[in-house]
Order: sequence, then structure tokens, then C-alpha cells
Amino acid sequence: MPDPGKIDLSLPPDDPMTEDGLRHWRSAADQPLTIYVGGTNWGTKEWIGKLYPKKTKDKDLLVHYTRQFNTIELNALFYNLQPPSVIEKWAAMAPDHFRFCPKFLNTISHTRQLENVQPETGMFINHMRHFGKKLGPSFLQLSDRFAPERAPFLQNYVRHLPRDFRTCIELRHEDWYRPGRSPVIQETWNMFRDLGIGTVITDTSGRRDVLHMRLTAPLAFIRFVGNNGHPTDFLRMDDWALRLRQWIDRGLREIYFFIHSHNESHSPDLALYAVEQFNKICGAGLQPPILRNGGQPENLSLF
Repeated sequence: MPDPGKIDLSLPPDDPMTEDGLRHWRSAADQPLTIYVGGTNWGTKEWIGKLYPKKTKDKDLLVHYTRQFNTIELNALFYNLQPPSVIEKWAAMAPDHFRFCPKFLNTISHTRQLENVQPETGMFINHMRHFGKKLGPSFLQLSDRFAPERAPFLQNYVRHLPRDFRTCIELRHEDWYRPGRSPVIQETWNMFRDLGIGTVITDTSGRRDVLHMRLTAPLAFIRFVGNNGHPTDFLRMDDWALRLRQWIDRGLREIYFFIHSHNESHSPDLALYAVEQFNKICGAGLQPPILRNGGQPENLSLF
């Protein structure tokens, strides 16, 4: 967005489904709060010397990433499913509290659009289980061509997902969010809620409709797309800290917040600000990432 200051970037009110869900989940208010903040990949070379020590080798990037953040939206599997041995190796590099949130294969979500993908889905799920206790909710991003007319395929697909394999779904076609939703759209959202399937909330300046503020499971999965360090990025983050505080006070106990920018060199600064605000306003208790600006120490310790 060339000039994000010209549009309304404030958070809309919660969807009524969120209101209903928070009333239902309030019984969990005495459970521990877990907030996860991270990015969308660990291999950004612009982070070497800023987020990672200078001269960090490719093989060590993941280790240093897991020392800075406690989760990742794992886009690396979207195009290329790795064998279990690689997944186990990645998991071994991360501390116990870290959570990998893998993105479903593009052959499942985009190429075949959920049709006749049972073998691929079974293989994906079996491979992801090799993350063990470090596996967070997986992320099913549907194509922007996946319109509500295809809702029967989506409904059939989620019915057959294992109930112990946590999934959050991102709907991108504009018709899912147009006023006066058709019965099949509401039926789909209701099915997500009944099956405990999460919905991805995306905050991006170019598509305010996908900022639907609808929680269908007792967790929040938020994708925040910044505008390369524009001042509005930080104002938007302030709004998110306040909204998350409201949800926490009403019983939400598990939050995943992923930060992405077109120019990823700006993402660490925004992530640091997010962690500071979430700690201050939400009581997140997160270890802030260490940015090497102006002689910060090179040694990192696991948190």
C-alpha cells in the first residue's frame, strides 16, 4: 500500500460469533496464558547482522531464529513437503516451548482445491506429527479463487480431518465477506465452530475484508502484514495489543501472532515492538528479540 495513512486501518468490532465463543470459553480464564509471536520464515538473509549474529551460516539460521522467537508460520512446506527425518531435525533445533505452525501443501489448497486430496492430506498430517509436542496449529490457506460455491468441498474436507490435528483456515475469496452472507457461508463458519477449526484473521492494509474478527475456536491465529516500517504499522500493533487484552480478559488463552512485510528487513523491528506491547498490555511474559543495532551483544541464550 503506497500511502496507508489515507485509509482506515483501525480494527473493526468483534463478529457476533466471537462474542458467543468468548462467553463459552470464559471457563478457561484460570488457565495459563500462552502468546506466540514470530515470522513466516527463518532464512531471511537481511536479518544476518541485525537479528542473527554476523556471518551466520545457512545451517544455523533456524537455531538462531528459535532463540529470538517462540513460533513460526512454516511456509517452507507449502511447496515442498520434507521427509520425517528433516522435520525431526528441525524440531530438535528448537526449545521445548517453541511451536511450528506448518502451512498445508499447495497441491492440497491451491492446485486441487481440496478435491481428491485424501492421500496428500494423510501424508502431510503424518509428516507433521514428527514435530511432536512442538507442533502448533497447522495453517490451511485457500486460494483466492476458492469461492463460497465450493463450500461443500471445504465442509467435506474439514469433517474428515483428525480431531486431534489442530487446523486454522484462511478464506481469501472476497465473496466470503460480502454483506448479506448466504446460508452456505454461515453454515461453513458454524461448522468450523462446531468442529473446533480455527479461522485465520489477516490484517493487511490492502484487504480490510479479511480482517473479519471472527474466532471459531479457543485460539487466535493472526497474520499481520506490515507496510515496511510505516508509522501506521506501530499504531495498528497498539490496537492489536488492546484487542488481545480484551479477549484475554474474557477467557482466551492461546494466541499466535505472525508478522510479515514485503521488505522483511523491517519485520524484526515490528516484532520487537509487538512483543514489548504484548508484554506491557497483555502480560505475555515474552522474551524480546535482540536486535544488533549499535553494538548489541552477539551471544544469545535460549529463553
